[in-house]
Amino acid sequence: MAKKITLPLNDEILKGLKAGDNLLLTGVIYAARDAAHRKMVEGLDQGKPLPFDIKGATVYYMGPSPTRPGRVIGSAGPTTSGRMDAYAPRLIAQGLKGMIGKGLRSKAVKDAMVKYKAVYLGAIGGAGAIISKSIKKAEVMAYEELGAEALRRLEVEDFPVTVINDIHGADLYEEGKARYQVKAS
Repeated sequence: MAKKITLPLNDEILKGLKAGDNLLLTGVIYAARDAAHRKMVEGLDQGKPLPFDIKGATVYYMGPSPTRPGRVIGSAGPTTSGRMDAYAPRLIAQGLKGMIGKGLRSKAVKDAMVKYKAVYLGAIGGAGAIISKSIKKAEVMAYEELGAEALRRLEVEDFPVTVINDIHGADLYEEGKARYQVKAS
C-alpha cells in the first residue's frame, strides 16, 4: 500500500519514510534538469536568490516532451539523476528535501541527504506517459531560454514514486543488490 504524502516535505514526514516505501505525492514539485541546476548554483554563487523557495521543496529530474493539444504536459518521464550530482549537495544544504529521478546517486549526494535530511525518490523510467497523468498543472518558472530544460512548477496529484535513499542512509539499490548477490563458495 502506497503512503499518501502532501508536499512540501519536512523533517517529520521524512523521519517516517524508509527505503522501499511506495509513495503518492500531492502538491507542488519543480522540474529541472542539469542546465537549470547549473544556472541555479551559478546564481547562488553570485548571491542571487533561487527562482523558488527551496525550503522543503522537491525537484523532479524530468525531460518533458512537447505538450499535445488539450494536455497539461507531454510525456514526463524521469531522466538520469547522476547528471545532477555535482549540484545536488549544494541545493540540499539550501533546504531541498526531495529529489525524483532514476539511477544511482553519488556518495556526496547520499552523505548530504543524511546530513541535511533529504530523500531521493525513484520514478519509473519508460512510464512518462502514465506519470504525466498525475501532473495537473505545469508552468515555466525560469530559464525559458533552456526550452525543454527550463525550470517548471508542477502541481501533482498522486504522483507515484519509491523511496530509494532515506534520511537514515538506507539505499534501496544497494539493498537489492545485496539480497541477490551470489555467495562465493
